[in-house]
Amino acid sequence: MQIILILFGAVLGLIYGKFTDGFIFNSNICLFAGLTLIMPTLFNVKLQDIKLVFQYKTVILKSLLTNFLLLPLMALIIGLLTQNYGVAAGLFLLGVLSGGGMVMNWIKKSGADTSIGFILLFINLIFVSLSLLMLHLFGTYTAAYFDESYYSDERNLENFARAVITLLIIIPFVASRVVIYIEPLKNFINEKRKYISNISLFIILFYLFGLQKSQMIFELYDFEPELIPISIIAVIAFYFSSYIVAKFIYDLESAQERAAFWYSVTRYITLALVLSTFSINTFGISVILPIMFAYIVQIPFAMLIDKKVMGKESK
Repeated sequence: MQIILILFGAVLGLIYGKFTDGFIFNSNICLFAGLTLIMPTLFNVKLQDIKLVFQYKTVILKSLLTNFLLLPLMALIIGLLTQNYGVAAGLFLLGVLSGGGMVMNWIKKSGADTSIGFILLFINLIFVSLSLLMLHLFGTYTAAYFDESYYSDERNLENFARAVITLLIIIPFVASRVVIYIEPLKNFINEKRKYISNISLFIILFYLFGLQKSQMIFELYDFEPELIPISIIAVIAFYFSSYIVAKFIYDLESAQERAAFWYSVTRYITLALVLSTFSINTFGISVILPIMFAYIVQIPFAMLIDKKVMGKESK
């Protein structure tokens, strides 16, 4: 159902943009994503749970090394093989953004430790600034390899990092602290969370694919159609590699490590899509391609893992 919703929102956005003047990007879409997708996930993050970081420091360390070293390195290698600057950047962005809107669903279904899950969610959100820095370094040091230039003016990735952190992390976290004291509102959001998430996801996809810049995808299809299969193969290769690495690193018989496992085999695709719109001028429209295909790959991939791998572990 969610795959259909995702495809419908993206296709409808592209059609809207093609037959109209399209939308002009406004950073308020980040605030909307932060309040509707990120804030509700923070209700269960309790500051006193920070002590779990010390109790399960080995699991946390494994997660950090996997998500901010090994997976970005794999994304870099696969990205360089694509020979396209934008596709490589989109894949690298997926590599540095772990988890996502449905990660807690997979953690709960597999009987993993949800407390560790929420701690990892909070840590990964705090580390978004590190993710942006890593993408900036990627752009700086790989531009020569792709024979491209990396902008050093106002379109440079460093310049929108503060806005992203404010709109996607600080404001949602502060808002979550306020809402948890308004019991009726908190209960309503939790009760309708699935519907809020789906509607929000549809609106975000419709808006982002309806942007004027997103219409360049049609030009890309006309002049570089080979990037479509290249992107699909690269995304599948990245997810498969992520699974192999995570399966080797984590002990799936441990509820805590099972939670960390899910943060390595799933990526924060919606956040990646929002961030990629900032970097179209830098990397080109092809930066969106891996993220588009990640929507199609990740959900059935996670379902397969839950059925084939987690099913065996629970026996």
